[in-house]
Amino acid sequence: MKHLKMTLLFLVASVIGLSLIIPPVYAQKKPIELTYSNFFPATHTNAVLSVEWAKEVEKRTNGRVKVTVFPGGTLTPAAQCYDGVVKGISDIGLSVLGYTRGRFPLTEVIDLPLGYRNGLEATKLMNIYYKKFKPKEFDDVKVMYLHAHGPGIIHTKKPVTKLEELKGMKISCHGLSAKIIAALGAVPVALPMPDRYDAIQKGVAEGGAFPAEALKGWKLADVVNYTTQNFGSSYTTGFFVVMNKDKWASLPADIQKIIEGINEEWILKTGQNWDDIDKEGYKFAASKGIKVLSLTKEEDARWHKLMQPTLDNYVKVTDAKGLPGTEALKFCQEELKKLQK
Repeated sequence: MKHLKMTLLFLVASVIGLSLIIPPVYAQKKPIELTYSNFFPATHTNAVLSVEWAKEVEKRTNGRVKVTVFPGGTLTPAAQCYDGVVKGISDIGLSVLGYTRGRFPLTEVIDLPLGYRNGLEATKLMNIYYKKFKPKEFDDVKVMYLHAHGPGIIHTKKPVTKLEELKGMKISCHGLSAKIIAALGAVPVALPMPDRYDAIQKGVAEGGAFPAEALKGWKLADVVNYTTQNFGSSYTTGFFVVMNKDKWASLPADIQKIIEGINEEWILKTGQNWDDIDKEGYKFAASKGIKVLSLTKEEDARWHKLMQPTLDNYVKVTDAKGLPGTEALKFCQEELKKLQK
């Protein structure tokens, strides 16, 4: 009996000892939780893509990282998104560089009217540019990836096929596109995308400069009647997806590597998405009766010629700040030609 008790005591002690050495299989560390601020409405495909990015991070890290996306500017408004990431209000943020005009002087080269034909080439160019120049203006964050929309063109209530018809017209725009609108003789009305619908509907603006996708994505087909394909003076808008620098540094190295791999994939996914939704925008606009107008070759050349002072001004401003503006512009013009072959 005494021997049996000793055996039982030994077994109990062994089990307790093993439990202290080997943790239960069900005991898992709490996942790393990240917040992601996105100004696009939840139904917009760019918001959907950010959610898919978040799910992919969770999947490939086997649940070690969980990202919660806040669409519609609910965590930080579009113009405050970048500062929100820097200050840690959100861990990750997606917004438009042009909403904080002058903060990214060298990268404004991407927003110039370089003659973009689609969003994929614009997105590729922006990331090629970033990897080449690594501008210090992004030093306060970790850049996930960058992207840019398809050709920014004119959409109005009244038909426009000549410069004379555009002159004096109030056109909603933002960032560097305001200078493009002014160069064309129209009156720029600086507004972020979420405010464009009401402005045009109420007559604060008579149209806007934006890619065709916004006709559907932002419902702007409800408030304009014509689209003018002024490709000679078309521009793009640079977008950022950035992460708080300290939060990024706190992530394990293997997780950082996984996320960087996903980011590379999302460059192409997002660029192609811009082209897909441009097509959807045109289709949606057609269903609303919007007429698409093309400029004659000669007229398009007139519009294109008016863009040169904007390019020259970019070089003048950046060079004066000691930034390689001349090099950046030349590099982007040459790389864009390669992408368009």
